[in-house]
Order: sequence, then C-alpha cells, then structure tokens
Amino acid sequence: QVQLVESGGGLVQAGGSLRLSCAASGRTFSRYAMGWFRQAPGKERESVAVISWNGGSAYYADSVKGRFTISRDNAKNTVYLQMNSLKPEDTAVYYCAADREAWRAGVTASLRHFGSWGQGSQVTVSS
Repeated sequence: QVQLVESGGGLVQAGGSLRLSCAASGRTFSRYAMGWFRQAPGKERESVAVISWNGGSAYYADSVKGRFTISRDNAKNTVYLQMNSLKPEDTAVYYCAADREAWRAGVTASLRHFGSWGQGSQVTVSS
C-alpha cells in the first residue's frame, strides 16, 4: 500500500499558476504510473493528467492540454502538476493516485485502474 499526500493548492486569480505536489511513501513509487484527478462540487471525479512509471508517456484531459504539465521525480518519490493559465472552471479538489499495476506499458486515464488516493487539495480559481 502506498500513502500519498498532496500539497500546493490554494486560491488564485484567473490566469494565474499553481503547482501541486504529491509525496508518496510505503511502496516502490518508481514502478507505478501516477495520476492527478479532480472533483468539482456536484460533479464526478475526472482524470486530469497521468504520467507513466518512467515518465516516458503522459495523458492530459482535453480541457487542460497546453496549460497543465505533469512530471515526476522518482528520486524524491514525488509527482507534480504544474497548472498555468488557470480558469474558474479548474476549481475543484485535486487528488493524486497511484496505478494499481506496476510497470504498466503506456498510461491509462481510467479511474478504476487507480488506488491509494491522497486526501485531496483544494484549488480555487477566482474570476
């Protein structure tokens, strides 16, 4: 089992930037793809970005392409989400999660493939 702790959320004006971090412990971090997901009030949780175990592949939701960047530092057991040009519709609780399958080829954005969810970090973008 892996424990995940998100940080870096907050309140920002539209057009601003934030960087989320997710620190992992308890399992060999470098073997697993990592993902960022978000859930806005009254909406289902959705995939935002996923990075493969070796950082060679990434998935981005259409709504964040060109604005968000996912990265990982396996030496620090940490995955990041750099969010630029933020919009009010990006307001949500952001969660990181680890893929259930080690060394998966490529990436999957399907939530059912992810477990070990963090507690979430609130991101609020004001207009």
